[in-house]
Amino acid sequence: MKFFAVHLPMLDQEKSEQFRPQHLAFLEVMRNEGKVHANGKFTDGSGGLVIYRADSYQDCENLVLNDPYVQEGARDYSIKEWEAVWA
Repeated sequence: MKFFAVHLPMLDQEKSEQFRPQHLAFLEVMRNEGKVHANGKFTDGSGGLVIYRADSYQDCENLVLNDPYVQEGARDYSIKEWEAVWA
């Protein structure tokens, strides 16, 4: 299993507020399935970051494409494979 850092930059503040409950519910399901390691918003309001666990880039992107924020045009996304080092 690999880690992927997914940056979700803001595209539409209004849509982000509208679809926040669905986005958070989606992340909770992904967390319960072991597919999300961590997530959070940036304090400057520019978007957020999700750390996914997936076998491949494509598997991660398939998860991201199901996020209501992405589906509804509230956020864009970029994915980087991440070699995590834990303290």
